[in-house]
Amino acid sequence: MRNISVLIISIGFFYAGTMHFNDAQDLAAITPLPFALEIVWLTGVMEFIFPIFLLWPKYRAVTGLWLSAFCLAVLTANINMAVNNLPMFGQPVAPWIAWLRLPMQFVLIAWIIYACDSMQLLKRYGWRALFHCQ
Repeated sequence: MRNISVLIISIGFFYAGTMHFNDAQDLAAITPLPFALEIVWLTGVMEFIFPIFLLWPKYRAVTGLWLSAFCLAVLTANINMAVNNLPMFGQPVAPWIAWLRLPMQFVLIAWIIYACDSMQLLKRYGWRALFHCQ
């Protein structure tokens, strides 16, 4: 089940990475930071790199931790979208959907940590696990 989850997560993030280039302006519109377009491009590149390391078993657990931290970092865009009722990809989003995305981000993080078996690294090394490769 973990291998299937890793594959699904990898495909999902790779697809999301393509959206960061195909729909860069729309994603920049929900980014509440300066240099929003550049941030969208950078996070798109990261969403191409993460799946590669997820599929590499030696680095999977630590990549799961980095990907989880990444998901927390980009949560600000989801919060901005919900609070300010911003459209996504030029289309209005029902407020309940925008707000539902927030807790779902934590479900995604939990799934990543499970699929990558990252919890064992956290238990053993704490946050130093981000810099530990098995």
